[in-house]
Amino acid sequence: MKKIKWIVLLGILVLLFGYKFSDGNREINISNEKSKDTSHITIEKEHVYYGNLLLVGLDNPVQDIGVQRDVIYLSGHPDYIQEYQLLDPAIMLSEMVAERFSAMVNAAKKDHVNHFMINSGFRSFEEQNQLYEEMGPAYALPAGFSEHNLGLALDIGSTLNKMEDAEEGKWLEKNSWKYGFILRYPKDKTAITGIQYEPWHFRYVGLPHSAIMFKKNYTLEQYLDYVKKKKSFSLRYEGKKYYISYYDFKGKPSIKAAVSRNYEISGDNKSGIIVTGVE
Repeated sequence: MKKIKWIVLLGILVLLFGYKFSDGNREINISNEKSKDTSHITIEKEHVYYGNLLLVGLDNPVQDIGVQRDVIYLSGHPDYIQEYQLLDPAIMLSEMVAERFSAMVNAAKKDHVNHFMINSGFRSFEEQNQLYEEMGPAYALPAGFSEHNLGLALDIGSTLNKMEDAEEGKWLEKNSWKYGFILRYPKDKTAITGIQYEPWHFRYVGLPHSAIMFKKNYTLEQYLDYVKKKKSFSLRYEGKKYYISYYDFKGKPSIKAAVSRNYEISGDNKSGIIVTGVE
């Protein structure tokens, strides 16, 4: 009887104060605490279609505003490509994502995993259309309906083996979330994503979102549903406090949103905005 009482008490404490999970020295505590240092800003509806958390697919095409403005040719930035190879010197990517990818492969090198290659990055609508015409719908998506049109997605390979068997692929599945990346189309989530398993396709969503998605085994679709349902929550990760809030426009041209001193805004490419504050 005492054991049952303690279990019930523990459940109540979890509901009241949130819960935590850890990865070695990395610990994440999720709660409903709200930031005490906030102001309010006006967000226009066009922001629904811009940001790191955009859901892209046949039902949610990329809008012009959603294309990253900092796309660069990786071959023109030797500092970024010292620890991996490019399949093609014309491969492009968001510079912000390139910086995070470089940090990630440098971390992998410390674990003696160092045979990475980028096979594909950003594609213009014209390039996506050409690929679709050449490969067909079984292997490519129409122009505007691929994550590659954002500048946030990349196809990563190994110079030694297929990604499903390579140490590079295994390392990324376990560690990419620490650098803001997710395996976008996992083997056990095809019914949710609508896309076949692609062990090479990774997407940048940023921290702390990638950490939550990894720990909860969520796809981007599931995570956006989770945020929309929660509306507002906070978490502590690596000494930082994050506040995440969801706002639904519901036909409004603009909304007032509470933000902390440092914040990021991303749309979901449907009807909502996710505001992520950090202290």
